[in-house]
Amino acid sequence: MKLGLMLPMGEDDRLGRTLSWPHLRALAIATEQSGLDSLYAADHLVFHNDGRTEGIHECWTLLSAIAAVTERIEIGPLVLAVPFRNPALTAKMAAAFDEVSDGRLVLGLGCGWHEPEFDDFDYPFDHRVGRFEEALEIIVPMLREGRVQFDGRWHRASAELLPHGPRPTGPPILIAGKAPRMLRLVARHADAWNAAWFGPPDEAPELERRLVNLRAACEAEGRDFSTIHLTAGVFVSFPHLPTDGDADAPSSAMVGNADEVGLMLAGFRDHGMDELIVHLWPRTPEAVAELGRAAEVARAIVAKRGQGSSAVAR
Repeated sequence: MKLGLMLPMGEDDRLGRTLSWPHLRALAIATEQSGLDSLYAADHLVFHNDGRTEGIHECWTLLSAIAAVTERIEIGPLVLAVPFRNPALTAKMAAAFDEVSDGRLVLGLGCGWHEPEFDDFDYPFDHRVGRFEEALEIIVPMLREGRVQFDGRWHRASAELLPHGPRPTGPPILIAGKAPRMLRLVARHADAWNAAWFGPPDEAPELERRLVNLRAACEAEGRDFSTIHLTAGVFVSFPHLPTDGDADAPSSAMVGNADEVGLMLAGFRDHGMDELIVHLWPRTPEAVAELGRAAEVARAIVAKRGQGSSAVAR
């Protein structure tokens, strides 16, 4: 089972600011040094919460910088808001990112959900799933086949992907979704799927419901469910570690030391998860190192139970 970190890109409520690039870089380097497998970041432009506007770093730029200061971990957006970028350009950007990172990109894709940022930056919010579905008809063939010819209601493209990037069929594509129409798109196009956000595994009945629906979507699309790499986003808190004054973890978070959290992380393998992506508190390199120790505990438990990965990402 893989374990990864969700990079805290947004404004911290208690600090009243976003974390600096040196701080984010230190977290990324700690992710690699601690033996974790992956690092992801959210793609948003701005948040409006309770009448207050909150900032967030631009996802693709920061992830590109992180690719340049790491060597091993997989890196990706969780997930890229496809409406923010032309889909053919998104494929072009992904190929370049995969080149820079030496084939470490996981291309997470979604249709966005926070309407105020769409309004602020003048992006259409209507027909989001329809627009997303058309965008996939451009992004997927460009990355996997190197060319596309598509003329739809909202998007069109007649383009070749040159240069193609280091992998002949492009980076793995992860799609996050839970509604039936989105799950059909997962079954049709994705190498990996994400569900989020959860606390302890015995308090995640919603995850089981989503898995049932994903299985049904795979059956409808003629897709082998076992070929999808299953990922879940989870909350983890190590309250015994000193903080930098950042906000408290959600009340639903898994709480404990490395051994206690590792045991809970391993429980998600019983749900069939192949990878967990952790929103972590405190947001410090020391906490990332503790998460690395928890990951070792979780992997040892899973190995002892004889539970391997049920799917392999491309």
